[in-house]
Amino acid sequence: MSEPRRRVTSASTYLLVGLPTAMASILVLPVLAVGAIASGLTALPLLMRGLRHWSEWHRKRAAALLGVEIRPRPARLPKGLSAQWRRLLDEPEYRRDLRWVLRHVITGLPAGLAALLCVGTAVGSVVVSLLWQVFPKGELQLFGTVPVTGWATALALAVVQGGVGAAATWWAVPRLARMHARVTLAALEPSPEARLAERVGELSESRAGVLDSHGAELRRIERDLHDGTQARLVAIAMRLGVAREELSDDAGALATLLQEAHEGAEEAMAELRNVIRTMYPPILADRGLEGAVSAVTAGTGIPADVEVGELGRLPAAVEAAAYFIVAETLTNAAKYSGATQVTVRLTRPAETLLVEVTDNGLGGIDETLGSGVIGIRRRAAALDGTVLISSPVGGPTAVTVELPCA
Repeated sequence: MSEPRRRVTSASTYLLVGLPTAMASILVLPVLAVGAIASGLTALPLLMRGLRHWSEWHRKRAAALLGVEIRPRPARLPKGLSAQWRRLLDEPEYRRDLRWVLRHVITGLPAGLAALLCVGTAVGSVVVSLLWQVFPKGELQLFGTVPVTGWATALALAVVQGGVGAAATWWAVPRLARMHARVTLAALEPSPEARLAERVGELSESRAGVLDSHGAELRRIERDLHDGTQARLVAIAMRLGVAREELSDDAGALATLLQEAHEGAEEAMAELRNVIRTMYPPILADRGLEGAVSAVTAGTGIPADVEVGELGRLPAAVEAAAYFIVAETLTNAAKYSGATQVTVRLTRPAETLLVEVTDNGLGGIDETLGSGVIGIRRRAAALDGTVLISSPVGGPTAVTVELPCA
């Protein structure tokens, strides 16, 4: 079978099969309503699952006709009536199924009837022309005006009227079928905006998992460095110190080498401590975010009030970011603002950690001068957080950071 002929055949089959299903779809919404009321809303999830199978069959037919790839939509429901109802209310796919029913009725009925008329005219004209003798005289007419009285007019009926039906089928049916298939996919497939929102959600979820894993890995590395590498450096420095004390005063070059090695070990320990603090502060693991913030606030040299609400369990990455943001903000206040009072507030409204640092300093923060605000913004942006800074000239300065922590 040639490609054009196969295309017409598949389009005709698509529409002719879709016609009775469109007629049956008229009953879908009343059946859903009656079934839900009769069962006290307990059977509606099962009815919606049946609708999912119904719409998915049409969706696959439409995708096959258009030659596009689609992802299957599962019709599984969780156990428990409340969980099933949450699935119905939260999942937009079920709303698309209901929307598709209406569009299928509106577009499927006229498209199917048009295909039936075209195919029926083409096939019926040939069949009727062969059986013209069984019709009463004058009842069978060509185009409703010329009576069929012999084989000449009967053949004319088959050729002319059947040809018109075949031409209409050849031209109109594939277009009607593709139109209906596109309408079906448009109703059942998510819109570009919905796809983008779904993709953003997937990326946000995967990033949250990566950040959690990253935080756990940072804690592991910090423990390994603290308990392993740092402990060995301490032991080496102690042995070198003992060796220096045991040397005689006339050791000469050996004493100099031991002194340099001892001082180098102590410098390496100091650098390692700085690396550990910037990677994942040990105080976070020991005292938690509240204790860590209280400690860093006490070390700024500015009188400070710390207010901490009920934070619950926070991801490690969020805790570390909040700690460094508070530390950087307090460092800026101590260096540049001339503040005499600082307030640090940590709260958790919903699934967001809110960090607020306010001082009564001179204000006028200029981010272009390397005030540390860029680093704060980068830490917040890494967690999809937001930073709001209010610092008019003359003060006060308020830094507000929101960090998602769902």
